[in-house]
Amino acid sequence: MTHPGEQFYPEGVHWDDTIVQGTLPDLLSKAAADFGARAALEFRDRPISYTELEAMAESAAAAFLRADCSKGSSVALFLGNTPDHPVNFFGALKAGARVAHLSPLDGEIALSHKVRDSGARVLVTSNLAALLPTALKFLEKGLIDRLVVCEDDHWGKVGTPQAAIPADPRIVTFKTFVDGATKPAQWPVVTADDVALLQYTGGTTGLPKGAMLTHGNLTSAVSIYDVWGKPARAARGNVIERVICVLPLFHIYALTVVLLSSLRRGNLISLHQRFDVEAVMHDIEVKRATYFPGVPTMWIAIAALPDLDKRDFSSLSLIGSGGAPLPVEVANFFERKVGKKLKSGWGMTETCSPGTGHPPAGPEKPGSIGLMLPGIELDVVSLDDPTKVLPPGEVGEIRIKGPNVTKGYWNKPKESAESFADGRFLTGDIGYRDADGYFFLVDRKKDMIISGGFNVYPQMIEQAIYTHPGVHEVIVIGIPDQYRGEAAKAFVKLKPDATSFSIDDLRAFLTGKVGKHELPAALEFVDELPRTPVGKLSRHELRQQQKPSQSTQQSATGVRS
Repeated sequence: MTHPGEQFYPEGVHWDDTIVQGTLPDLLSKAAADFGARAALEFRDRPISYTELEAMAESAAAAFLRADCSKGSSVALFLGNTPDHPVNFFGALKAGARVAHLSPLDGEIALSHKVRDSGARVLVTSNLAALLPTALKFLEKGLIDRLVVCEDDHWGKVGTPQAAIPADPRIVTFKTFVDGATKPAQWPVVTADDVALLQYTGGTTGLPKGAMLTHGNLTSAVSIYDVWGKPARAARGNVIERVICVLPLFHIYALTVVLLSSLRRGNLISLHQRFDVEAVMHDIEVKRATYFPGVPTMWIAIAALPDLDKRDFSSLSLIGSGGAPLPVEVANFFERKVGKKLKSGWGMTETCSPGTGHPPAGPEKPGSIGLMLPGIELDVVSLDDPTKVLPPGEVGEIRIKGPNVTKGYWNKPKESAESFADGRFLTGDIGYRDADGYFFLVDRKKDMIISGGFNVYPQMIEQAIYTHPGVHEVIVIGIPDQYRGEAAKAFVKLKPDATSFSIDDLRAFLTGKVGKHELPAALEFVDELPRTPVGKLSRHELRQQQKPSQSTQQSATGVRS
């Protein structure tokens, strides 16, 4: 027993179990060979079989090759959750190119930077009104040479607003793009070491950086989840799962946990263009979905359903939360009301998602992100010296090593080198490991508040505030404080029928729940809190919004830590 926490692994799972590496085109080809006519996707009630998906991806691949998008080139995907994403994702990869994901919810500045940085001269988008006008700006700026436009109505008409496709020789519909493209006698050779994806980080400090994720990184991530979940799948009888996908496919969480893992196992992906709580409940109650991975805000929305007690969750055999720390109170509430355990693992873009997970049996550790998964090594190092490993119980920065970890950032050798210490990636997450091998996060390094010389971690304060009966959602950030240097400020969205409270009321409520130096010095009520493209609450965006506010703000004055 050489790895902390391995004693709690599912029966038959070991830390050193074989983690398989390969390429993503081979993953799809094997799935098509294994599962054939079985439905891989369902979108707008239309099933798409594994055979059909591979055929469409190969048609796209042939078209990319004809457009000189092969080894050494990047293809940018500016797409939402429709089958156009996997078709073009696998198509570009089979042609030998690498994919650069663009978030449809990003601003023009960040998007332009990503297109320019990735070197993509071909961009694939949709004629949706929310996408095409922005994509056209890339043409106007000379950032791309060719714009391929998928027509949303191809998947069935639902009244989604669409934009007219301009007559321009540089613009082609996807149908025309693939028309007449013939498959080569031999596809380009793709290896596990080739970069498959430039997945851009959130850019909380400066412009976004493109994590270079290889075919080996991404297939390792799928294999890690396969090894970890094999006993649970066997216990369920290896049934075909119906997996709800409302998480955006351009994000690493949905890409690995939903798309790639589901295709690898022959599951059905129930694809949604956006998160709508009633649409998700229809999938669960009527279509009998078996697996729903979400982010905390989605679970908060479901927990807030007025008739939650009457809803039927019996079809769900597996639920999970990721993308952001799950408030303990939300998990407890959901278990009390629905009778299902909602646990949150940890991972990041640079790890292709896997990092930690919770074993089905083992100690109950509220607030823990779980144990390091098979093949992954985690440790905690000093904030002052990233080579100094700390013992259990001491708080520091978490480092990670594994076959799923990025080799660095695209076009950024200096930042890449600085992101590693002793061959381990510095995550920027602050936390600790307990004596049983369970890891706990206390915050992101960049979110840490230094108040009167003390380190204050916003997430810890948020966890405590979530226990207040009137709080629906909360973000805590640091604000300038003349006495302490920095102090914590809470931004609160109240539950529909809740009444507001004063900063003094909040501090009294939190006394004993957090340290004296952690008590918020200011409180502001808001109608909505900002979110990232994947729906998790965004401290970074909230900081950017901090201008004269018209919402109610209260401050504590003269209070010393």
